[in-house]
Amino acid sequence: MSNKELDVAESSLTSRLRLAVVRLNRRLRAQRTSSSITLTQLSALFCLYKCGPLTPGELAAKEVVQPPSMTRVIAALEELGYVSRRPHPSDGRQAIVEITEEGSAHIRADISAREAWLDKRLAELTEAERELLSRAAEIIDRMASQQD
Repeated sequence: MSNKELDVAESSLTSRLRLAVVRLNRRLRAQRTSSSITLTQLSALFCLYKCGPLTPGELAAKEVVQPPSMTRVIAALEELGYVSRRPHPSDGRQAIVEITEEGSAHIRADISAREAWLDKRLAELTEAERELLSRAAEIIDRMASQQD
């Protein structure tokens, strides 16, 4: 295979993989249990679920948003009862934001709904296809964790 043919094949793989990941993500998002919160709010809530209590600044940094935007996200989640704030133990100017049990229940229900949909799709595949996807998931995870 020539370099040009290899470039075209790789470009095609790049495009196909990007499109497949986007379409799968869109289908998984459609399985959300509730539209009461935005995707930005859901992402911040999941970050707190996964990482534990954080300052608003830490949460903004992890979510790659500006602190004023995160302040609005936290306020909306707090109003819904999904997060709570408490004073920072050593810095009176800071607060600690943590997910509430209601917020954790929302995340668990959301994950369960998405995984139920995906379980149905996986059950439609052959064992060989599931094994191939298992290997592909490992590779995609490794790619996603690499820093540029």
